[in-house]
Amino acid sequence: MRYVSTRGEAPVLAFDEVVLAGLARDGGLYVPESWPRLSAADLRAMAGLDYATLAARVMAPFAEPAIHEADLAAITAEAYRGFDHHPDVAPLKPLGDDAWLLELFHGPTLAFKDYALQILGRLFDFVLARRGERVTVVGATSGDTGSSAIEACRDRASIEIFILHPNGRVSDVQRRQMTTVASANVHNIAIEGTFDDCQDLVKGMFNDAGFRDRLNLAAVNSINWARIAAQVVYFVHAALAVGGPDRRVDFSVPTGNFGNVFAGYVAREIGVPIGRLIVGSNRNDILTRFFASGGMQTEAVLPTLSPSMDIQNSSNFERLLFELYDRDGATVGHLMQRFREDGRFGIEPERWRRALRVFEAERFDDEQTKAIIRAVYEETGNLLDPHSAIGVAAARARHRKGGAPMISVATAHPAKFPEAVEAATGVHPELPARLADLFEREERYEVLPADLGIVKDVVSSTLDRQRAGA
Repeated sequence: MRYVSTRGEAPVLAFDEVVLAGLARDGGLYVPESWPRLSAADLRAMAGLDYATLAARVMAPFAEPAIHEADLAAITAEAYRGFDHHPDVAPLKPLGDDAWLLELFHGPTLAFKDYALQILGRLFDFVLARRGERVTVVGATSGDTGSSAIEACRDRASIEIFILHPNGRVSDVQRRQMTTVASANVHNIAIEGTFDDCQDLVKGMFNDAGFRDRLNLAAVNSINWARIAAQVVYFVHAALAVGGPDRRVDFSVPTGNFGNVFAGYVAREIGVPIGRLIVGSNRNDILTRFFASGGMQTEAVLPTLSPSMDIQNSSNFERLLFELYDRDGATVGHLMQRFREDGRFGIEPERWRRALRVFEAERFDDEQTKAIIRAVYEETGNLLDPHSAIGVAAARARHRKGGAPMISVATAHPAKFPEAVEAATGVHPELPARLADLFEREERYEVLPADLGIVKDVVSSTLDRQRAGA
């Protein structure tokens, strides 16, 4: 498998090169040159596989020949060992009336990002060892990516990792999961701004070719294709669990940066019988407004109970645009340039209608979010974090009685957002025992303005000090 940029001007790369490249050099995102296909027979043969083996099988068509399935199997076995010792790794729980909850918070940092980033950290090691190289990982987080990436990259001799988060706009648990990691190769930066500012700073570092090459930058955000490939796995896993490939299934996904739900789209493209993908948004509803109108327009980012979705620039949406425009990179590049300059763009009605064949969208404010947390707890005894609650609310709004099973994706453990959960239910969700002392640990992070020059200087000087002390 080889990979092309959504803007059509970057070099075509193999999978191992894409793992290290992250963002394409023309500013685009890498996608497979063509979609691999899984037949119904292929999918039936995967039913009953343990999660780690399934992951290697699903990812192999995206990775070979650069990385073979046997090597992937070793990586996935190590990555998913000890995911709370849950036998299913990504268990499904019934919510009634052919509705299900896919729990994706059984990893080390209690968020769905672990399912991809535990693999990505090991892919970095595998590829770097073959090349005899080191990388500087930079990433932006709206809450969960940062701690998952840090957990995956901490203490690795070939990696220095810098994570940018919006100062004061993540939960206390999310922040402390990042800033209390004492590993010498971990560096946290709190940016005075929004997640979109953090994301722009990361892209700015990648788009400076000299800086990128000198520091050998690598990406952990979902701009890195390897993350999307790893996330496809749990859509396959869940579809098989409810009767696939002989039964269609719908998914509802709480969505900010569009990476998670795009992985569902990829699963559909490669042959998983997915009918609809429901996008759940909070008040920062740029995606919901797009699917309602065919136009993308930014507005001010509003703080909510679901901070990981407080986004107005969903990077992975560019990958969907590439498909809607029949892989015309020049047009996608033009739309992205217009969006950067004007904060808006629109697409032709026929392309918008093509998107609506797969995607539907709903938005919920904080009061509605608390109401669904309360309702699900009263009905089932399950506690939902605010992001997962939005996914369930969107599923309930769009679930057709007698139709396909509806699977809501639960993206974070409720204990990551204890104040919101307790306000809705009166129950304070407890952190697992391994994190019980989280609020007693010392924090380490630096607060910086949303200024690319300043951030680059701090990253460079930090690396210089690390090397001098090595």
